[in-house]
Amino acid sequence: MNKAKINQLGDELYQALRSQTTLKPFTEREPDIEIDDSYHISLRMVSRRVSDDGEKIVGKKIGVTSAAVQEMLGVFQPDFGFLTDAMEYPDGAEIPIAGNLIQPRAEAEIGFRLKKDLVGPGVTEQDVLDATESIIPCFEIVDSRIDDWKIKIEDTIADNASCGVYVLGQQTADPRDHDLPNLKITVTKNGQPLSEGLGSAVQGNPLTAVAWLANTLGEYDIPFKAGEVILSGSLVPLEPVVAGDVMQLELHGIGTASVKFV
Repeated sequence: MNKAKINQLGDELYQALRSQTTLKPFTEREPDIEIDDSYHISLRMVSRRVSDDGEKIVGKKIGVTSAAVQEMLGVFQPDFGFLTDAMEYPDGAEIPIAGNLIQPRAEAEIGFRLKKDLVGPGVTEQDVLDATESIIPCFEIVDSRIDDWKIKIEDTIADNASCGVYVLGQQTADPRDHDLPNLKITVTKNGQPLSEGLGSAVQGNPLTAVAWLANTLGEYDIPFKAGEVILSGSLVPLEPVVAGDVMQLELHGIGTASVKFV
């Protein structure tokens, strides 16, 4: 795919983000699109957020890592994207949907805050552990600029891994003090039990997912930087949310996070 087409599609996604509209899947419009094209489309979209809106890159995310999410979306390999400062809301925040999100779905995950840089390829799970300052309970609210979530892997990567917004809990923990594959998360919606999952849902171990992301982005010369937050993928199925919904999660032994949609 040539640069002009990549820029055009990236600009379309940026405009869809800003106007809260959706686009026909790129995989239908451009049948020859490849993951490499999609990554460069996402870079164009994110660069518009930085250059036009003054947003800053504050982290990275991996998505579509668990079997539950893969089966729900019909996408069977991970996606990856960038987090900006405009995407972060405080714990307990009221997040508006109108004028802000299109077709949001909530995910419960483990966030990693880094204390040193990580540059792939060649990053191991131990490297991730050594580079991590803390782990954090997290809600990621994914959103899609593609009609009705009709996405294939090339669509979601182009759309910055279907990033919407995210909420980090206030409590953090040292990952070296916990058995990450067996960390349990439980989620409630409007006070009622909704779902639960273990750290092992994401590629067997959240450290494995973060190492995969570091190595995948390393192939594009994108480093993880000290201070960044890395979202490691949902431990539970995605849950559609509407105004009035209240989501809460507990990362057992570590802390909680909550969000209300308005």
